[in-house]
Amino acid sequence: MSTVNPATRLGDLVRHRVPAQPAGPQPPRSPAVSLRGAGVRVGSRTLWSGVDLEVGAGEFVAVLGPNGVGKSTLIKMLLGILPPAAGEVRVLGEAPGRAGHRVGYLPQRRNFDASLRIRGTDIVRLGLDGDRWGVPLPVPARFSARRREARDRIAEVVELVGASAYAHRPIGECSGGEQQRLLIAQALVRDPELLLLDEPLDSLDLSHQGAVAALIGRICREAGVSVVMVAHDVNPILAWLDRVVYIAEGGAVAGSPQDVITTQTLSRLYGVPVEVLRTSDGRLVVVGQPEAPALHTDRHVEGGGT
Repeated sequence: MSTVNPATRLGDLVRHRVPAQPAGPQPPRSPAVSLRGAGVRVGSRTLWSGVDLEVGAGEFVAVLGPNGVGKSTLIKMLLGILPPAAGEVRVLGEAPGRAGHRVGYLPQRRNFDASLRIRGTDIVRLGLDGDRWGVPLPVPARFSARRREARDRIAEVVELVGASAYAHRPIGECSGGEQQRLLIAQALVRDPELLLLDEPLDSLDLSHQGAVAALIGRICREAGVSVVMVAHDVNPILAWLDRVVYIAEGGAVAGSPQDVITTQTLSRLYGVPVEVLRTSDGRLVVVGQPEAPALHTDRHVEGGGT
């Protein structure tokens, strides 16, 4: 069993992703995500409009708001599944859906059935070649190097997320936090520049929420991967965030956490009195109507939520 520290593997990923730059001024990198006056409509209903947002390389942005206002719909728009109803949307400099393997995606999930015998490493491999039809077949020797490369990449990313100890167990026997680490490895296996995560902390207990949030934040900071993450509770990820996007019925506001998560900003956004309190341990509590947007107790609407 390998004894390489996951932090060392993350350093390898950084060196792999960021080649040595020539001396002298460098042109600015295109933003990972750019929205200009963007809006989205589902059927005849406009969920939100007039949204401006820019996510730079290596930035961590959370998408927050009450259930049903269009948080997951924003992710679907960035993936190219749902076209914008207004404005301009670019993902890694291209139209949504065109960036291919440069985007990693982790959808909303339910726990795997305890009887499922697929190994964790097989779940990770689906992110590498799961778009290929059929099962692996015997291949000529000339293709064996490619198979070894795939095996090595899977082992590398499993170690990166700290899942080596249980990755060969059936996924149904893994805990919720262990399953989520393996699913994050699946999203990372193609070495994306942008991660789109739809409520990755949902259904995890507080200790696993903190561990998975720290993992995502570390990957973002040290490997330069941009992250856009839908969340119900801002507190587990607050220390890692560069910006937040709060979505309300029909509109949104984006900015740094200290500028957006305030009594004045949220009261103006929701059109009702909202009070933001900070507890002695630094957690944020949002009090007011409609449903407090920083910490939600409801889950998904039928069909996966919006």
